[in-house]
Amino acid sequence: MNSINTHYNAMSAIAALRVTDAQIAATSKQLETGFRVADSFDDASVFAVAQGIRTNFRANAAVQSSLQQGIGLVDVTVAAINGVLQLADNLRSSLIKASDGSASDTQRGIYRSDSQLLAEQMTSMVSQASFHGRNQLLASSAPAAFVADFSGSMITVPAFDMTAEHDALSGAIDSITDAITATDAYNLIDPLTTAATAAIADFAVVRRQMSLQVQFVDSLVDAMKLGVGALVDSDISANDALLASLAVQKQLSVVSLSLASNRQATLLQLYRGQAG
Repeated sequence: MNSINTHYNAMSAIAALRVTDAQIAATSKQLETGFRVADSFDDASVFAVAQGIRTNFRANAAVQSSLQQGIGLVDVTVAAINGVLQLADNLRSSLIKASDGSASDTQRGIYRSDSQLLAEQMTSMVSQASFHGRNQLLASSAPAAFVADFSGSMITVPAFDMTAEHDALSGAIDSITDAITATDAYNLIDPLTTAATAAIADFAVVRRQMSLQVQFVDSLVDAMKLGVGALVDSDISANDALLASLAVQKQLSVVSLSLASNRQATLLQLYRGQAG
């Protein structure tokens, strides 16, 4: 049907051009952002699901931070206890020498002084075993709880107080005057090392638990990222090819619009010829 009031062919060409422009805009957005669903305007339901999962990302990041702090605290604590055990080994040597009945008072005094320095070094190591302001080896220390998952589960790092064993050993060392008192001091090393060794085992269990939880959370986050990617990521190669195809379609729509306009002009020329 030919009409000078309603330009049917031009309207059809404009509608096709409008659709093509919209498709080009959507495809270009996917190429620019890398997302098939970049916001709620693209797909409200999918975007809402993706945002919910991304919230879990942030929660899991906080969990990972908490667990890493717990692991750091355990590592520092165990390092200090191992240092105490090494000093205890050196202390054994000094006290054995002090308990030798053939040692002179002067020699025994030297061994006592050496033992006192080692005992003081133990105290120094314990006081320095702090991580993020926490020290699990002081008499005032309390168990420290760290978040294990975003549901609120906790993993607790225990406190270990070796004050009683250390004070008993230090007091005995200070009291050394002869071979007998030196032997008494020597016999107090075992209670300290036994307690310290048991504490290391306890801390090792907690550290392994935290390490396994960190690995699980890492795997969980990776799986979530893959899931979100499947929901919202754009296929860059496919969109690049589609954009090239849409560019051709747009050119064809422009040509169609031009032909439709020329057809209307042809009708006008026919009208003028008949009027002449």
